[in-house]
Amino acid sequence: MTVRRLDNVGIVFEDLERAVAFFVELGLELEGTARVEGEVAEKCVGLADAACDIAMLRVPGGAGRLELARYVRPGVHPATPAMPPHNTVGMHRVMFAVDELDDVLARLRPHGAELVGEVAQYGDSYRLCYVRGPEGIIVGLAEQLG
Repeated sequence: MTVRRLDNVGIVFEDLERAVAFFVELGLELEGTARVEGEVAEKCVGLADAACDIAMLRVPGGAGRLELARYVRPGVHPATPAMPPHNTVGMHRVMFAVDELDDVLARLRPHGAELVGEVAQYGDSYRLCYVRGPEGIIVGLAEQLG
């Protein structure tokens, strides 16, 4: 059997509402929210008495989804270190293709986005950058040129 699709990428936050606001400003659409708990949740994540609030967001047109979560039980643990260097093994970033990169950056700054480095241009193909989003996660933004 082969993989049919990438269903979603999940990210855990302490402040779920702030994270949702950030990604909605980026342009994702909120599909819905729910509390997930009970036997299936406990078995899936391997945590006894787990309860998690989630928000599902989708890329307009349905090309991908992001699951944002906040654990109610047990509570969240801060990442160690909170902002690891780029060459640390593990999840690095989530990258989004955007239109008008400068406009997207201006809209995200009031939501706490800060450039990690600078906006760079890759030949005649892309302008791209990384920003630190809610709680220090790294979000990549790429604008296709031409």
